[in-house]
Amino acid sequence: MIRLILVALYLFLFLILGIPALLALWIVGKFNPGAKDRAAKAIIGWAFRCVAFLAGTKVIIRGREKIPTDTAVLYVGNHRSYFDIILTYTHFPSITGYVAKKEMLKYPLLRDWMRYIHCLFLDRDNIKEGLKTILTGVEEVKKGVSLCIFPEGTRNRENDTFLPFREGSFKIAEKGGVPVVPMVLVNSADVFEDHLPWIRSTTVVIEFQDPLYLGDMDRETKKNLGAHVTGILSDRYFKLKEEFYS
Repeated sequence: MIRLILVALYLFLFLILGIPALLALWIVGKFNPGAKDRAAKAIIGWAFRCVAFLAGTKVIIRGREKIPTDTAVLYVGNHRSYFDIILTYTHFPSITGYVAKKEMLKYPLLRDWMRYIHCLFLDRDNIKEGLKTILTGVEEVKKGVSLCIFPEGTRNRENDTFLPFREGSFKIAEKGGVPVVPMVLVNSADVFEDHLPWIRSTTVVIEFQDPLYLGDMDRETKKNLGAHVTGILSDRYFKLKEEFYS
């Protein structure tokens, strides 16, 4: 109960008290977009670390050294919790946005911070608008901005399972010419979703896998990229679960 109140109160205060920071970043962005990006990343990273601390969440990170530093990348991972974004963002080495559902646009201030860290808003029910979002993502990675997407398309509500990865999710990497970095998350739903509405102290494991360069893949693997990446994540998921939670 206490953790839930602390996290909710912190997020509310951050959004309200952060309004001057939003204005300052807007002004900075008019003259120096790069400085705006770095400042927004630092502020949001700090805020997310505070949320994880208040939630009592310990994060074990593996494989961060595998992330390419000479190019933007497309991170793809399994998705079980609202906390997946909070827990992963601080471990991306470069400017990184998320591909989020368009419904997030309904929340003022939150949507502004999301835009400031290069988040894109995907309409999952409108193919034409969804394609526009993917094309925007292609332009982002070409400019050096990494993106993170959860190809299951929604939060999976059942532990130890994987929803089918949508093949269209990988178009950003294919058209943008950037590698895919699979990212497996274990136990993130234990923070909140497994015992709604309470937040409980727990340990989450995040492990980055070897980058996948689509240009080096054979046609069959590329054609079934969603299943291929799901296999990589599933294999590591159960091995990590056995290692840390058995």
